[in-house]
Amino acid sequence: MTLQELRYLVAVADTSSFSAAAVKCFVTQPTLSTQLKKLEAHLGARLFERTNKSVHVTPVGAKIVERARRVLAECDALSELARTHRDPYAEPFRIGIISTLGPYLLPRLLPAIEKSLPRLKLVIQEGLTADLLGRLSGHALDGVILALPVSEPNLCQSVLFEEAFWLACRRDHPLAKKRLVRESDLAGYTVLLLSEGHCLRDQALSLCSQNYAQDLDRDDSYRATSLETLRHLVAAGFGYTLLPALALKEELRKGAPVKAVRFDSSRARRTIGLIWRRGYPRAAALEEFAKVIRRSSAAWMQGKGGGK
Repeated sequence: MTLQELRYLVAVADTSSFSAAAVKCFVTQPTLSTQLKKLEAHLGARLFERTNKSVHVTPVGAKIVERARRVLAECDALSELARTHRDPYAEPFRIGIISTLGPYLLPRLLPAIEKSLPRLKLVIQEGLTADLLGRLSGHALDGVILALPVSEPNLCQSVLFEEAFWLACRRDHPLAKKRLVRESDLAGYTVLLLSEGHCLRDQALSLCSQNYAQDLDRDDSYRATSLETLRHLVAAGFGYTLLPALALKEELRKGAPVKAVRFDSSRARRTIGLIWRRGYPRAAALEEFAKVIRRSSAAWMQGKGGGK
């Protein structure tokens, strides 16, 4: 049994196709099929049920695939440990970031990183929380910047900053007349939300419906996938929404068609953190990365209700 055979095994399980797995592993299909037959013979177990149209993992095959993933992850970690021991900044850091934060954090963050950690190279991937967590656990990412808390015992986390939510509405909206908005003020007005899967949607629902769920007028007819879409819907008069502090732009400008109003609530905020796998060999470098964000965040949040 070889590590390469285990990689072929996992590739077929992931793609449900011998041909696709061969492409993924950069080998010919006959080579991959021959090696997997050898693996089955060595183990004395049938790993796949093959038909002309599909490939299915057998029950015992599924258990072996699960173990194979762990073996391959440990082998990859050994190689990475040796490589990063020599130089933790030799390889780029693959960092995931939630899509409601990336476009607003990165323009502020990258100059600070270049100044404080010039040898740190970043490969950024945006996505939804569940997808990013999956890629982190699968070793496709080294760390993820997202909204806390994350209840995963095998992950470490470092709090970066707190970001306040602001209410965004048209300047002629009744809520725009208020200096501070309370949660009770939201009842009876239409709230626009991001589509399913965005953690910001759940946070907004929690804030808007607290004690007023029966009065919450939620418009789900628009499946917004970005804060920019929500911003345009608000400007068109379809309702109000919640925007995190870093996303505020023209809403703070006097006379802008969309106005941002502060919340009079300690609950109207989210905690942003950096998470990584427990035992990750370059954790010290990620801690340095987190320190740069923490030092810079006070300036970003000044006047926007950030901080504690």
